Amino acid sequence: RNSSKLAQTCRLPTAVPTRAPSKSLQRRSTPTSRPPVRSTRSVVTMAADSPTPTKLGFIGAGIMGVPMALNLMKAGHELTVWNRTAAACQPLVDAGATLAGSAAEACAATDVTFVMVSTPEAAMACAEAAAPGLGAGKGYVDVSTVDAGTSAAISKLVKGTGAEFLEAPVSGSKAPAEQGALIFMAAGDEPLYARVKGPLEVMGKAHFFLGDVGAGAKMKLIVNSVMGSMMASFAEGLSLTEAAALDQDTLLQIISLGAINTPMYALKGPNMIKGVYPPAFPLKHQQKDMRLALALGDELAQEMPVAAAANEMYKTARRMGKDDEDFSAVIAAIGRK
Repeated sequence: RNSSKLAQTCRLPTAVPTRAPSKSLQRRSTPTSRPPVRSTRSVVTMAADSPTPTKLGFIGAGIMGVPMALNLMKAGHELTVWNRTAAACQPLVDAGATLAGSAAEACAATDVTFVMVSTPEAAMACAEAAAPGLGAGKGYVDVSTVDAGTSAAISKLVKGTGAEFLEAPVSGSKAPAEQGALIFMAAGDEPLYARVKGPLEVMGKAHFFLGDVGAGAKMKLIVNSVMGSMMASFAEGLSLTEAAALDQDTLLQIISLGAINTPMYALKGPNMIKGVYPPAFPLKHQQKDMRLALALGDELAQEMPVAAAANEMYKTARRMGKDDEDFSAVIAAIGRK
């Protein structure tokens, strides 16, 4: 790619003031001799695709964790893994990972440990279990989606052992995790961020450094609240189309040709019309993120009427037993049952 053209497309807007340190976006591409392009809000650089193999730990072997860990091993990283249910790690063990007997053992055997679990409670429990294996020179990178308060508590625990901490929640679901196309929103110890750029580039297509602990967690909740609201609105439109005796496939075609087109609608729409919801991002997790985003809004006295209304739809879908189906099953709350 032409690096100057990429730099132009990747710059962040400069009109909104911020108290955080300058942000950094790293995007994978072919090496280039041109210097980084700088703006007041972002730094855009080009990076190689082949990081030096490192001893890494990975805690969490769910929908997201397994493909992320597999990509690290494909890139040459030596991996030690642990999950609360050991059987979930079998695909990783089959691919060559070492199964640790505990979270602490995984951390003790590696330089940097990544954590991908589903709830703030699970993230806190993992940090507490991992702490005995941490210490000076080690890094702990939590890529789970949690609230800023939980992330701060994990940071305090980790840094109390002498280790470095980075929160780096991701935007993207199962398919981007498999493709190494996630987007990381990192905050915390910047030296650790520099150390793990290679692994981040293996697992993702872009990563941002947002400053102090909490900034990444908040940004991720904002992203997911927007996503959840968009999906609820899309479900509403599909349901109204059906009620009006119009063709839903035609609606998808019309949307795909206009300014509101999005990959999410193109990917989820056909299954929503069929009434099937294979889980790429479980609905219960989307509703959890809506709840946490609304709590952030309450904390900041920020009105969020659209997200609040969408959250009620997800809660209704949960009461209908849609917890473990894809979050697109929110359509069941108002349309197809």
